[in-house]
Amino acid sequence: MKAKRAIVREPSLSYTQCVSSHPLHHAVSLEKAKQQHADYCDVLASLGLELIKLPPKKDYPDSCFVEDTAVIFENRAFITRMGVKSRRGEDKEVEEVLREYFTTKRATEPATLEGGDVLHLPDKLICGITQRTNEFGTQQMENWLQVKVATITNPNIVHLKSYMKYLGKNTMIINEKFVNHPLLQKLNLLIIPNKESYSVNCLSIENTVIMSDNFKYAQNAVIEAGFEVISLEMSEFEKCQGALTCLSIIF
Repeated sequence: MKAKRAIVREPSLSYTQCVSSHPLHHAVSLEKAKQQHADYCDVLASLGLELIKLPPKKDYPDSCFVEDTAVIFENRAFITRMGVKSRRGEDKEVEEVLREYFTTKRATEPATLEGGDVLHLPDKLICGITQRTNEFGTQQMENWLQVKVATITNPNIVHLKSYMKYLGKNTMIINEKFVNHPLLQKLNLLIIPNKESYSVNCLSIENTVIMSDNFKYAQNAVIEAGFEVISLEMSEFEKCQGALTCLSIIF
């Protein structure tokens, strides 16, 4: 089904207090983050998406990363329960919007689940069991969305989408760390070296892939695989351990 809409939320005044272990976390610029977010929204609109803009949420520094709050499949939406306790509550306005389009259900304790761990493939979801998502979360999501959920377990990572992203056309862009995982062997893998690992969290819309700038190897690999590439500066989101998919819920 062709995507029509994107939920987005501008970084709030508290954005510089985001949850992050990035070495440049201290250097986050709110002004620059707002401009990069505006550029991101402009690209989504240029690709034909209707933007649903939620108001900034100052009590939640990470709330611009709306992807983590919900997972959608067909006519259902599953509202997540964040692995980071301080982020629980970011989902309120997201759920209100999604109720207009989907039948919704909330994850319940002891489940934890964040959308940054969930990859959509044509026949299934792949979900990371990570620092932010547990098996209770994946099971509740599978039961509600009524779709097969395969799992990849690595408790040392924050989100699975930082290491792999399905682009369409049976193609996955992937960090070399996971290249031999048996779940991925029937896919066309675009293997990205560790030095360009941030580029893996990119956003595919139809035949266009939005990618972080300064990663030429990754961009060339995606172009050679038959996709068009749009490049965006993402420096202020990288410092908060966020990336392109994190900033929207597309449906």
